[in-house]
Amino acid sequence: MEKPDSTKALVLGIDTGGTYTDGGLLDYAARRVLTTHKSLTTRRDFAIGIEEVIEGIQIEDPAQIKLVSISTTLATNAIAEGKGKRVALLLIGYDPELISTFNLEGRFATPYYYFFSGGHDLYGQEKEPLDLAGILDKVNEIKDQVDAIAISSYFSPLNPEHENRTHEAVSRICTLPIVLGHQLSTKLGSVERATTAALNASLLAVLQDFTVAVQRAMYRRQIDAPLMVVRGDGTLMSEEVAARMPVETIHSGPAASAIGGRFLSGLQDALIIDIGGTTTDLALIQRGQVTVTEEGAVVGGYKTSVRAADLYSIALGGDSQIVLNRDKTISIGPQRVMPLAHLAQRYAQVAGQLRNLTRRGGGGQFTPEWLEYWFLLREPQPELLETDQEQALVTVLQQGPRPLPEILQELGVWHVNQLDLRQLLRHEIIGKAGLTPTDLMHVEGHFALWDVDSANAAWQAFCQHQRRENGELRQQIWDQITEMIVLAILTFLSGWDLSLDGRPATSKRCTEIGDWFFYNSLYDLHPQLETGIRLRLPIIGIGAPAGIVLPATARVLGTELVLPPHHQVANAVGAVAGSVMITEELLVYPRLSQSGLEVLGYYVQTSDGREQFDELDQALGHARTLAQERALGAALRAGADTPRVMIEEQVDGLDTYRLRAKAMGNPRLGR
Repeated sequence: MEKPDSTKALVLGIDTGGTYTDGGLLDYAARRVLTTHKSLTTRRDFAIGIEEVIEGIQIEDPAQIKLVSISTTLATNAIAEGKGKRVALLLIGYDPELISTFNLEGRFATPYYYFFSGGHDLYGQEKEPLDLAGILDKVNEIKDQVDAIAISSYFSPLNPEHENRTHEAVSRICTLPIVLGHQLSTKLGSVERATTAALNASLLAVLQDFTVAVQRAMYRRQIDAPLMVVRGDGTLMSEEVAARMPVETIHSGPAASAIGGRFLSGLQDALIIDIGGTTTDLALIQRGQVTVTEEGAVVGGYKTSVRAADLYSIALGGDSQIVLNRDKTISIGPQRVMPLAHLAQRYAQVAGQLRNLTRRGGGGQFTPEWLEYWFLLREPQPELLETDQEQALVTVLQQGPRPLPEILQELGVWHVNQLDLRQLLRHEIIGKAGLTPTDLMHVEGHFALWDVDSANAAWQAFCQHQRRENGELRQQIWDQITEMIVLAILTFLSGWDLSLDGRPATSKRCTEIGDWFFYNSLYDLHPQLETGIRLRLPIIGIGAPAGIVLPATARVLGTELVLPPHHQVANAVGAVAGSVMITEELLVYPRLSQSGLEVLGYYVQTSDGREQFDELDQALGHARTLAQERALGAALRAGADTPRVMIEEQVDGLDTYRLRAKAMGNPRLGR
């Protein structure tokens, strides 16, 4: 660890993922990493894991820290796991019949959505009068049943009057947080904008709890510095902006990894592969920038209007559970569990039980279900136990972690499907442990974080049950992981859905040419035909397992694997290596006569309102000035230091123009 120079400004990057919380301390002026640290994420209280990281970095003088920046998968996970808050979505001017005809109801990200008359047309003209009385009646009816309100009006980016009037009226009768769709997106996609508003409202309290945890950890460690948050496109925003727009943090963690990989490697063009505990995430760096999707990020099956890094993720990580399927084939993931080596380190009784398993491994008594343990993460509040079965399960686990067959016997059921665990898992009352690639890394000597002997015992029992040699079966697991990653790369870069049928790689029963080509490229199966896939870019490996898992992937694709210094915590480095960027969009469009045939003038539309002009040149000139002023002010409020502004102008239809002002600068450091 390099000793910090007390005269230099230091910045602290922290990434809180589903499994690990990582930290990195940088000399900001020299753009050099001084020290890093990893700690387990503590979901019950994020501040604990964050404080452990700060303590592990051993900051001698907290006054040296001039900036703290955080990235997190918290928003993405909350959406995917359904852990956001309850939101009422008020849809103004939307056509219920149209929504129903195209089965769009499930895309709103909340079951509490309500239709009201109002909204505007493509030229910002009022389509119908606003049903304000109906809206207020509904809000009075439901305000005690939800946690926040989202409002989306038809064509509100062209005229937000109905959203603004609704906000003003609803604010008088309830104190719930309110989110307006036009303030989150200027895009005209009505469903995506409504979805984004609902998701943003559902995440307000979630991200607030997280930032409060970070601030508490900073206070306890006497760190007095500005706090920034990584957006989903890898740029930074102040925690005040993040508090209002938490939906902007979708894909924050993977985006930070991509930024960190570029920063640490110095490469301008590369494929980033970040292997974490829960997922493997892919991103592309081109000309030094993370590629961004303008289509809107998709998370948890919901399409949003959020600008985010173009990413591809698969449910594969160091803590993915290795299971035996009904047809006796082996699968890795998608479920994430605690590695058995970790559980055995925490509970001596588990270590003893695992070491006894090899005595059963060759006989009929042992099945792989004995390698799945359930345990209590925390004692539940009585009101969270809704059924007798849930109460009985908690009572069993209060005695300590138990293997699945014992749990089924205690509860008097034959199969795990007879147990409803959704509530206990959702509220993180019980956890699961099982055999994982992390356990194999302990077996092979790559890691020695936890109980190596228990990992060996569990793996040996699994091998005996499969009647396979240790080394042969381990190679099969690594080959399958390579298959999954290579398939993800092909899907991500080609844009084709390359779902294979999952049969063993040596199968000669491939019925699709894609299957055969893929497997023959990996394993050279055919005696006369040679096939291959070559990746033209180097791979930058990110995450602790990258050096173990990715060499085979690079070899198959005929490319170079780059493992830069501190690649294990590149996500934390990326949290402070990015820039602050704010984008302000303005629309200029015609003001039409009642008949719609004559242009009477032009509107300049911002998220706050619109102004009228007689001539197009006047409107465009005012829009350019206003766009620059608004972007500059927003960037300064977001924490940018001396930002520079660039304006893009594009035709967006007949006599309609979209002006996009981008203000970018380095984050402003504390004094």
